[in-house]
Amino acid sequence: MIRAARLLLCLVLAAAPPSAAVSQTDPGAALPVGTVAARRTAIDKSLDFVGRVEAVSRVEVRARVTGFLEAVLFKEGDPVKEGAPLYRIEPDLFEAAVTQAKGALERGQAAQTLAAIQLQRAQDLLDRNAGTAVARDQARAAFDQAKGAVMGDEANLRTAQINLGYTRIAAPIGGRIGRTSVTKGNVVGPDSGVLTTIVSQDPIYVAFPVSQREFLRVQQGGERPDRGRIAVRIRFSDGSVYGEVGRINFVNISVDRITDTVLVRASLPNPAGDLRDGQLVQVALQTGKPEERVVVPQAALVADQGGVYVFVVEDGRAVTRRVTPGSGGSGPDIVIDEGLSGGELVIVDGLQRVRPGLPVRATPAGPAVGRT
Repeated sequence: MIRAARLLLCLVLAAAPPSAAVSQTDPGAALPVGTVAARRTAIDKSLDFVGRVEAVSRVEVRARVTGFLEAVLFKEGDPVKEGAPLYRIEPDLFEAAVTQAKGALERGQAAQTLAAIQLQRAQDLLDRNAGTAVARDQARAAFDQAKGAVMGDEANLRTAQINLGYTRIAAPIGGRIGRTSVTKGNVVGPDSGVLTTIVSQDPIYVAFPVSQREFLRVQQGGERPDRGRIAVRIRFSDGSVYGEVGRINFVNISVDRITDTVLVRASLPNPAGDLRDGQLVQVALQTGKPEERVVVPQAALVADQGGVYVFVVEDGRAVTRRVTPGSGGSGPDIVIDEGLSGGELVIVDGLQRVRPGLPVRATPAGPAVGRT
């Protein structure tokens, strides 16, 4: 009888499901995850836009006379000062033209001097009734012709000197210079196109379109900040924030009829040249006092067809929370408008293995959050 009872007990234990042998509350069965506490922090009230960096000055360097390129006097990509030599065109022919123009001017000046003497002599003879008015008038006409020829010779000399000066091409502005399109030994001239380009560096502009909807939203909210007091901050594509703060200096007077946007431009200091002409950046306009918002790492966000959610730890289990991301934050952090109140333990490490309701063992995540 006792043997039958023992046999029945063994059969019951063998038929029991494996999960019954291990308690679900056993800490050893919980999945280890890294967590970060959702924190409340002061976030600047801002509007975010996509902008493009523009140089204040941009100059295309071209040749103004034709000749063989004798030297390229700059290093591509380097900063240059205004007036710095860039190219030198072979000057021999232009120096000869200057010498020729000087000789023509001297001949003309000599002719003018002779014409002046002859005019004075004709006038003296006429005053003594020894000459005729016709001779005096002919002498005056000859003097005027000589005087006009001298003026023409002076203009030719000035032109020759200007052309000689054009053989030395200098930087019209200070800034950073691009690559050269020609090299030593080539023939360059007005038809050669752009030789190189110089863009100014400091200060620099960032231009961004603002939709009419944003303008209306600001007006309806009663917000009419002085544009001169709006702080403009730049965020790069990797999430890092540019250290300098800019100010709006121009708002276009008309709305783009295709995009229904208004172009806004800000000026920023750029002493180190971190902002480059044509660069695409994120623009944040700080329009009000900082307000307290909930912030979590971007690595905690999970998206599906229903939207965005995060996993939080509650009573030792993973629980989903639907959230609404907002604007603001910096670097790896993001603002949460709805879904979290602050203080929740948000899972950022081991997200690929987490399922709703799964027992988890929370530990503080390290610096490299978001690992799988």
